[in-house]
Amino acid sequence: MILPGREERVSLAPHWSRSRRLPTRGDLIGSGRWTMCGNPTISAGRSARCSRAIPPGGPEREVLSCYPTLTYLAAHTSRIKLLALATAAPYWHPVLLAKTVTTLDVLSGGRAWLGIGVGDYEEEAHGSGLPFPPLQERYERLEEMLQICLRMWHGEQGDARPFEGKHYRIAHPLNLPQSLTRPHPPILIAGSGEQKTLRLVARYADACNLRPGPEIPKKLEVLRQHCEAEGRDYDVIEKTCMFAFDVGEDGSKVGELIGQLRWLAGMGIQTVLGVVPHVYRITPLEIIGREVIPAVADL
Repeated sequence: MILPGREERVSLAPHWSRSRRLPTRGDLIGSGRWTMCGNPTISAGRSARCSRAIPPGGPEREVLSCYPTLTYLAAHTSRIKLLALATAAPYWHPVLLAKTVTTLDVLSGGRAWLGIGVGDYEEEAHGSGLPFPPLQERYERLEEMLQICLRMWHGEQGDARPFEGKHYRIAHPLNLPQSLTRPHPPILIAGSGEQKTLRLVARYADACNLRPGPEIPKKLEVLRQHCEAEGRDYDVIEKTCMFAFDVGEDGSKVGELIGQLRWLAGMGIQTVLGVVPHVYRITPLEIIGREVIPAVADL
């Protein structure tokens, strides 16, 4: 689930005190993961670019900073996994990102994921003064970032050998304390690009994150081909996508939502990471836990 997921334009701050019940309620209903938008100024819906399923956002929509919020959620839950969907690689230095995810993993007792992508919101970057190099360079930086994170998560304190890349040079990629999750926090790479993104998934990731749509089977077949080329077991990669858990104001859309989730499962999706409209009202979570999760648990 993603916070926030709201369609109406309201201020987040007055609702957040009420929303402090969200983490424990999410733990109780059995939601597997809490995700936060990894972009600093936009709502999860806009960054996901899933116009078919995700409510639109934009630079004027309120959104809390991702990793501090995930840390708050870690302190108020005990089971759910925690990840950004997705960290925009150009905005981060790889050492700081690895350390941030490690810290979240340690403080949560081993429940952190690294959710990362190449970054796709140019308007946000330019408006905020954040780096947004050409697409080819963003892919190069993403791959080097993954390599550095894996170096830092290697062994008991990281790989002491220097990292010499095209964009990053790290003299001592150490990591102390080390992550609790071994060999490293799971890695999710967001995006559906067939030539580069899915190749990086096959090479480095534990999960992909695709856009919902009828092209999913084709994307998964491309991923399978990349796995064969990389000598990777396709079946160990978790197939996820974004979607909207919209149960309606009074639960009237539960049947429609269940049908959509079955549609995604039929195409090979194993996990849906979804925005919950009006999530701060708590009631949508209760409806999801009572009516949706039991209905799709066997998918």
